[in-house]
Amino acid sequence: MEAVIAKTLEETLPNATHWWTRRMTHTAVRSQTAVSRIWRAFGRQPHRTESFRRSTDPLFVDKGRDVVGPDLDPPERAVVF
Repeated sequence: MEAVIAKTLEETLPNATHWWTRRMTHTAVRSQTAVSRIWRAFGRQPHRTESFRRSTDPLFVDKGRDVVGPDLDPPERAVVF
């Protein structure tokens, strides 16, 4: 049980933003139900966060420019919602 909590709190997955039960089952050699029960007992919800998470999308910046760009520099006579 301690190993699952320690892994959840101290280690990060390569190319991922958070742990999920199926991935933990492969590294901690426990069943998905056991991992879920352990997290629930300790109040852990790795899939939820109140802080910023880094995107793993290689086109994240380009997509962000497409979304925010019109707000920062709208075309003349354009309505931006």
